[in-house]
Amino acid sequence: MRQRWSNLLFAHWPVSPEVLRPYLPPRLELDLFDGQAWLGVVPFTMSHIRPLGLPAVPGLSALHELNVRTYARLDGVPGVWFLSLDATQPLGVWAARTLFHLPYLHARMQLTHTPDGTLHATATRTHRSEPAATFAASWQPGAALPLAQPNTLAHFLTERYHLYTAGHTVRAGQHGNSLWRGQLWHAPWALREATLTRWESTLVESHGLSTPAGPPLLHAADKLDVWVEELRRV
Repeated sequence: MRQRWSNLLFAHWPVSPEVLRPYLPPRLELDLFDGQAWLGVVPFTMSHIRPLGLPAVPGLSALHELNVRTYARLDGVPGVWFLSLDATQPLGVWAARTLFHLPYLHARMQLTHTPDGTLHATATRTHRSEPAATFAASWQPGAALPLAQPNTLAHFLTERYHLYTAGHTVRAGQHGNSLWRGQLWHAPWALREATLTRWESTLVESHGLSTPAGPPLLHAADKLDVWVEELRRV
């Protein structure tokens, strides 16, 4: 699957490993940086979506997404573990849940720009039988940052080329034996500084987690073309 990611913000908080460990299936190891786990909230726009070798389908080739994530590894391979992925495209949500075993959830979401370059994102989860959640944030991308180098925190948080999933709900994944790993191919992130002017969210709390303490560590990112491989059982 080919995709383009844009309007992206990484917002991360340090979290005790003991807090996040119960949200992963037993086979997955929580990935830590200097002994610390990290929890992220990432809004962005996904566009130019199309299967490899086929054209994009009008009306189905773009969506806004808002994910809650932490980081895991299996057999030494680091990746992203999603607690939830709220998205605006109903058919895309169905396909991601059914075909890719990912915990996508239906949501209404807008992501807009103002003339000064500030981005504004709002979202309301609409998925039936799932805890309610809302989100509103505004941020200003700033100066370009140097390319993130291995063994730095920025590299640990952003340069992730695999994802893990265990089912279309995190609850199922916590207690099941099925586990899939997908690989992503893209150039290194072109990261930027970012300044928040608004942040109101109940996404983290919708998973039964406490509100993160303190301001998040922020990285804005320039647009990036991505190729997502088929997920494979591991």
